[in-house]
Amino acid sequence: MTRERRPIPARALIVGAILAVAALGLTIVGGVTFLAQRDRTLTDIDERLISQIDVLDQVDELRVVVESGAVASAQDTPDNFTDLEAYLRAAVSRLIPGRNEASIAVIDGRIAFRSANTLSQQIADDPDFVAEAVATAKPADQAVIASASIGSTDLRYIAVPVSQPGDDRTGVYIRAVDVTRELEPVTLSLLTYTAAALATLAAIGIVGWFVAGRILSPIRRMRETADSITPTDLRARIPADGNDDISDLSRTVNSMLDRLEGSMDNQRQLLDDVRHELKTPITIVRGHLEMMDVANPADVASTRDIGIAELDRMTRLVEDIDLLSSAEGDQFEISLVDVRELTERMGDLVGGFPGHSWSVAGIARGVIEGDYDRLLQAWLQLADNATKYTPQGSPIEIGSTLDIDSVHLWVRDHGPGIPPAARRRIFHRFARADHRTVGGSGLGLAIVDAIAKAHLGTCAVTDTDGGGATFTITLPITQGRSELLPSPVRAGDVVLQREATG
Repeated sequence: MTRERRPIPARALIVGAILAVAALGLTIVGGVTFLAQRDRTLTDIDERLISQIDVLDQVDELRVVVESGAVASAQDTPDNFTDLEAYLRAAVSRLIPGRNEASIAVIDGRIAFRSANTLSQQIADDPDFVAEAVATAKPADQAVIASASIGSTDLRYIAVPVSQPGDDRTGVYIRAVDVTRELEPVTLSLLTYTAAALATLAAIGIVGWFVAGRILSPIRRMRETADSITPTDLRARIPADGNDDISDLSRTVNSMLDRLEGSMDNQRQLLDDVRHELKTPITIVRGHLEMMDVANPADVASTRDIGIAELDRMTRLVEDIDLLSSAEGDQFEISLVDVRELTERMGDLVGGFPGHSWSVAGIARGVIEGDYDRLLQAWLQLADNATKYTPQGSPIEIGSTLDIDSVHLWVRDHGPGIPPAARRRIFHRFARADHRTVGGSGLGLAIVDAIAKAHLGTCAVTDTDGGGATFTITLPITQGRSELLPSPVRAGDVVLQREATG
């Protein structure tokens, strides 16, 4: 079985990428600088070698003709030098070489005179170099600049052919420069730059390692937090300090964990509530079945009716749970909803609820964004809830109003009302006011509250003047979510608030 390769840590990848880019940049800068200094040094050497011709002119009033970059040979030497040997002796003795330079005079291939320094001695000990320099200058009969090597020493030299009227001998004046020593400052600068670059890379690597670790520490904590989360414990959170992108990501993950924890808590609570609610009908049916006298038709029929009634109640409970799950699952189709049309439709539907006198007390005109069917469902649920807790024959009013930033859909009854202590609890699952025994699953108001929250709204209960309770769904008109627009005015509309403008 092959072992899975461990991926390279992100911290190492970041530092490696930074070092690679920095090393490439330092190499390019150092290389370009070295080449520029080297070329400048070589150019200076060539200029110094060519200047030897001018110096020879000063020694001998030698005429030099420069044509097309070539230095012409020396001719017409004045009479103050009786022969070639005297002229070359004067040239070598008067043209004192600088540091890292050598001056040599050659007559008929033989070194006649040389300057007294180490480089001249090194050249004199290498007859091959002398022969090469003479051979290079003699055929062209003009000064020639060339390069050569003596052992580990690189040379740059100029060979100037010299002749004397009346003297048949052939002379060559050689001026050589030790290029290796001339380039030593440049090479030393390159070595210094390399050491500084390596120190800089080391500093970048160390600082980058700690900075990358600092930047990636929230991600590491995020991973550790994710590892510590279990289905039974979602309390772990990521520290989110600062205002950078990583901190924003940490806060986003914490918000996601909050939603997950809330969802898990709701599921656990729902399962607990369902288990509690289903236990009663199951116990009732089982108890009647165990005590039923199968030989007594009346007892069998009675037990059957009880079983069917309890099964119907469980069916309604399952349907309400499914409805609540859909409402909490944000399964909505958002579109433009005409509040006036929604109110009129609500008035038509509640007329079918028997036992009460229904009336539409107010109709608002406006258009908002929402799920028409879900809003109608929540409003009808409030009306159904009012019929259960309101005495037979008492009036119930519905209506809609609007203000500058919200729309209100309300149902007002004239029953016993809701105690203030129970007004928040009744919107929880399976909760009932005063624990009164009323038909239903106890999920109706929880469904209304879930639909209202899905529309960024709320559902609340207040007292009705003269006794009773008023349930109101408040839908905010928020920028980017809803927009209040005027709807057509029709005869018979009852407007409780001022007309909205678009």
